[in-house]
Amino acid sequence: MMNNTILCGDSKDRLKDLPDSSVDLVVTDPPYLVNYRDRKGRSVANDANAEAVLPVFDELYRVLKPNTLCLCFCGWTALPEFTAAWAKAGFRIVGHIVWTKDYASSKGQTAYRHESAYVLAKGWPKPPPEPFADVQKWVYSGNRFHPTEKSVEIIAPLIKAFSKPGDVILDPFLGSGTTAVAAALTGRRYIGIELEQAYCDLAERRLHGVARFRQRQNASTDANQSGDDRDAA
Repeated sequence: MMNNTILCGDSKDRLKDLPDSSVDLVVTDPPYLVNYRDRKGRSVANDANAEAVLPVFDELYRVLKPNTLCLCFCGWTALPEFTAAWAKAGFRIVGHIVWTKDYASSKGQTAYRHESAYVLAKGWPKPPPEPFADVQKWVYSGNRFHPTEKSVEIIAPLIKAFSKPGDVILDPFLGSGTTAVAAALTGRRYIGIELEQAYCDLAERRLHGVARFRQRQNASTDANQSGDDRDAA
């Protein structure tokens, strides 16, 4: 079992390297199938290629342990395609989370002022002791690393609510690495898969930064503990 690993390549292929029932939680933000392009002209790989995205959910169902969850961000524009893929894989929708924005990211018949994710169940997982509120406040990442980047402040609370320390968190559409970073910061193990090498490299650099941060934290804790021991003596 590969833990604390970034795999570069196509998720449909790389997921085959993972054994059945080996993952505790999936948190992922796949391409929304809208052929998105941001103000800087950046695009998202496979964002107009449903065949590269939707079959991944069959593999996610296989690698998840029984009675676990997949948290999947999704836009409304391709919701029929996503819900069909989820049902085909075996998932049930058991929750819907909405993050409200202070700004409109786009405008059409309505002004788009929210992001959403669906809570997908494999089997019958127990609800968390403190259920996660299904309306949350959005925290903007600034999209510094990726055109559709979610902030650690959005992903970390999901991981803490729906998993426990030491669990394996998988993101098959890792992008710039936010899910892996959030998992590492919350004491979970991570597996990330990303198609583009540049983003794989970026994710590794971000995770090296997390490792250095945790080392400094541990050193500070050890120093404080030594001081407490001396005082007690």
